[in-house]
Amino acid sequence: MNNTDLPRWASALVLPLLNLCSALLVAALVIYLLGENPLESLSILINAAVLNPEGLGYTLFYASTFIFTGLSVSVAMQAGLFNIGSEGQMYLGGLGLTLVVLAFDASLPGWLLLPLAIIGSAVFGAAWAYLPGYLQARRGSHIVVTTIMFNFIAASLMNFIIVSYLIPTGQQNTSSRIFADSAWLPKLNTLLPFLGETPLNISFVMALLALAMYGIGISRTAWGYSLRAAGLNQHAAHYAGISTTRTIVIAMSISGALAGLAAVNSVLGSTHYLNLNFPAGAGFIGIAIALMGRQHPFGILLSAILFGALIQGGFDLSLEKPNIPPETFIFIQGLIILFCGALENLYAPALASLLKYKSNLRNQDV
Repeated sequence: MNNTDLPRWASALVLPLLNLCSALLVAALVIYLLGENPLESLSILINAAVLNPEGLGYTLFYASTFIFTGLSVSVAMQAGLFNIGSEGQMYLGGLGLTLVVLAFDASLPGWLLLPLAIIGSAVFGAAWAYLPGYLQARRGSHIVVTTIMFNFIAASLMNFIIVSYLIPTGQQNTSSRIFADSAWLPKLNTLLPFLGETPLNISFVMALLALAMYGIGISRTAWGYSLRAAGLNQHAAHYAGISTTRTIVIAMSISGALAGLAAVNSVLGSTHYLNLNFPAGAGFIGIAIALMGRQHPFGILLSAILFGALIQGGFDLSLEKPNIPPETFIFIQGLIILFCGALENLYAPALASLLKYKSNLRNQDV
């Protein structure tokens, strides 16, 4: 039994909610074993991440990055590809925008510099994903293996470039110099002052636009149809006249571009310099977001906000409850990935039986 045997509303909404509740129940048990009250802890987390205006600003700030990485994984999944390399593609996206900014922030105005930097992040991310896509399409190299390997290569390459070329003279931190003010993304607190002094910036608006474009492109265009057809059955798509090779390469390039754009939020919108560890696992969180959101724009948005809330609320909770270390929330993220990924169909047979039973009852009444 799989979720294709269920109505669309059940597989898209009910199953993810059941999986999320299962992950949270296990997390509640762990918090209880740590000596804390799960309900009180949940109350603190929700208040810190959603109800508090400044906390909500931070939640949406984190969600901005996660939306892009979730979209990155989702585009590849639509083509039947499992892109594990969003982390490395985000690395290269950060490098691309940094090279543009360091070259031109002293000479170009912000209205021209920022678009160029954003384009640079997308181009570098796309180029890094193009290579595994080409190897899959032309050489049969499995996309999971190559993208995992490219993550390690990207991390080593970034370390070499930053240490060898980008660290200012006399500085010990593995980071570039701070960008000029013209390369700082405008913050949204000027439009939404109730959110307080948070790093939330216009990349959140970019993320929402990307969600809309993804939704339209996947479901309302001929290219989206070709992408989904290739993902469902490459042989059938080939006989229908769709170039699966071209589709795979383009899908991976777009996936990499979206992962590269994920770097914009943290590098241009927050730190304003490139450091070695800026992705902070966002590429891997994108996998959970794509799985939990069922590759649907609205699902990706909600999943990204959930993970943003876990990070923001978890930070405050660990301060108020010393028995709950910050690593607990990495564990919770792992539980969500487990239940929404490997165990995504755990409740499908029971749910299908329940719906069939209710349908039989209605038929008997008629």
